[in-house]
Amino acid sequence: MENTSGQGAAAAVPAEIDRWNWGAFLLHWVWGIGNNTFIALLAFVPLVNLIIPFVLGARGSAWAWRNKRWDSVEEFRRVQRAWAKWAVILYLAMVGMLVLMIFGLSASFKSSDAFQMSLSTLRANDDAMAMLGRPLDTGFPMGSIETSGGSGHANLNYSVSGPKGSGTIYAEAHKRQGAWTLTSVTFVPDDSAETMELVE
Repeated sequence: MENTSGQGAAAAVPAEIDRWNWGAFLLHWVWGIGNNTFIALLAFVPLVNLIIPFVLGARGSAWAWRNKRWDSVEEFRRVQRAWAKWAVILYLAMVGMLVLMIFGLSASFKSSDAFQMSLSTLRANDDAMAMLGRPLDTGFPMGSIETSGGSGHANLNYSVSGPKGSGTIYAEAHKRQGAWTLTSVTFVPDDSAETMELVE
């Protein structure tokens, strides 16, 4: 078959390349610029951007063949495999960074004075510990910690579990003149409607 690449919309597309294109699907507009397939810029249009990656995945190979001159089918396939490979590498790197950020944020929250003080308050409460048992495990803290100089405010909640039961801690603390003080620590058992105020 003659090389029909770059001859526009009417050009015949070799059957061996007219298939799903992972590079186009995953990198859409970047892939589109690199392959002279500027319909991929519709990825910037709200709502359309939900559909265009799938359209590019299904039709991208044909469009790239027709819109750009290629030396051969082999070159085309090699380049498209490279796009797919780098797309996977990029997405794996993004997932890795997200995981590191989540673990970093969790470690930061768990090392905070507000978290440690609320956990110590829970462990010192005999009634709560009788419901949970030892040892305790804590989940990922949610909420916020804001500081400015010697003042600050923390509002946290996190799950706790032990051999006997589980529940959620809701804690609030204020920082004044560099020192944190708990203003509220509430324990809500998972298997009970009652709540326990751990700070009087």
